[in-house]
Amino acid sequence: MFPLVVGRKLAGMTMTDVSTVDRPRWLAVSSVSVGTFTIVTSEMLPVGLLTSIAATLGVSDGTAGLMMSAPGLVAAVSAPVLAITTRRLDRRVTLLVLMTLLAVANLLGGFAPNYSVMLAARVLTGVSIGGFWAFAAGLGLRLVPERSVGRATSIIMAGVSVASVLGVPLAAFVASFAGWRTAFISMGMLALALVALLATTLPSLPGESRARASEPSPHETPARTSEGRLAWLSGPLKVVLVVTVLIVSGHFAAYTYVRPFLEQVSHAGPAFVSAALLLYGAAGVAGNFVAGVRAARNPKPVLVILALLVALSAAALPLVGLPLIVLVLWGLGYGGVSVTLQLWIMRSGGGEMGTALFIGAFNVSIALGSFAGGRVVDGVSLSAVMWVGAALAAASAAIVGMSGRSRTTGSSKGRA
Repeated sequence: MFPLVVGRKLAGMTMTDVSTVDRPRWLAVSSVSVGTFTIVTSEMLPVGLLTSIAATLGVSDGTAGLMMSAPGLVAAVSAPVLAITTRRLDRRVTLLVLMTLLAVANLLGGFAPNYSVMLAARVLTGVSIGGFWAFAAGLGLRLVPERSVGRATSIIMAGVSVASVLGVPLAAFVASFAGWRTAFISMGMLALALVALLATTLPSLPGESRARASEPSPHETPARTSEGRLAWLSGPLKVVLVVTVLIVSGHFAAYTYVRPFLEQVSHAGPAFVSAALLLYGAAGVAGNFVAGVRAARNPKPVLVILALLVALSAAALPLVGLPLIVLVLWGLGYGGVSVTLQLWIMRSGGGEMGTALFIGAFNVSIALGSFAGGRVVDGVSLSAVMWVGAALAAASAAIVGMSGRSRTTGSSKGRA
C-alpha cells in the first residue's frame, strides 16, 4: 500500500519536486560512502606508519605487521556474525554503533602506551570494519529508487576503492608533519564527526524479522530458492575467491612493508616516502576508474593486466633505482583490483552469499598477506618479501587466464 501511495504522489510532481524528495536519500548514500572510506582507511592506517609505530612501541617491523593481520581476521569473522546477531535491529542504529566503535578504536590506538593496547585497538577496528562494510554494501537498494540502485551502490563502494589507494598516503602525509599518533587521532575524530553525519542523513532502516528473512519469496519456487542458496558453490565464483586470496594477500605481503623497504633499502627520506605514497594513491584512483569502465564489459582480461602490473612492480622494486615510477605502476594495477573483482562477483551470480564470502576472503587475505610478509621480513629480508608478493600476484594472473581459456575451450567443444 505504501509504495502505491508514494507512486501516485510522485506521478503528480514536477522533476524539481522529485529531485527535492530524492536529495535527502542521496545525502545518505554519500554519507555511507564517506563511512566506507573511513573504515577502510582506518584498516590501512598502519601501512604508511609501520616503521614509526614499531620504533615507538619497541617491536620489530614484522611484529608490527600484526596491526594489519588482526583487524583483517576479525573483520572476516565479524561480518557474518553481526549479520546474524543484529538481524532484527534497525540498520541505522547498527551503523551508528559500529562507527562509534571505530572512533573509540582509533583514539585508543592514538594514545596506546604499548603494543598490547595497540593490538586491542586494532581488534576493535576489525569488528567495526566487518560489520559496517557488510551492511553498507547493500544499502543502495533501501535508500534510493530501484532505477538508481546501481549508481548508489557504485558511490557507496567508491569509498572502499578510494580508501584502499589513498588512505595510506594521506596517513603518511599527516604523520610526516605531526607524528603517527596524530594520524590515528585524526581518524578517530573523523569517525566521531561521521556518527553525527550518519545520524542526521540516514533514515530508519528496520531489520527483518527472523520469520520474514527465512521465508522464500512468493514468486520463488523451492527449487529456485535452493539454487540461490547454493549459487556460491558455482565454479566461476570459486575461481573469483581463489584469485582474490592470491592477489590481495600478495599485494599486502609486499605493500605492508613498502615504507621500511623505501627507507632501509632505497635509503629514501621521510619527505620522499610521503611523496611516493601520494603518487601511488593518485595512480590508484586513476586505475580504479579506468578499470571500472573496462571491466564492466569483461572483467577477466582486465584483472589479468592488473595482476601482472602488481607482480611486475613488486618484482622490479628491489632491482631498479626508480621507485617513484614503479610505485605509480603498482598503484595503477592495484587501484583497479577491488572494483574489477566486485564486478566479476556480480557476473558470477553468487548473490548475497557470494558477496559475504568475497568480503571474508578479501579481509582474510589482508591478514594472511601482512602476516606472511612479516615472517619473511624478519626471517629473510625486505627485498625477499617483494618477490613473494610478486609471485602470488603472478599466480593470480595465471589462474584468471587459464579459467577464461578453459571456459572458451569448453564452449567450443559444446558447439562442435
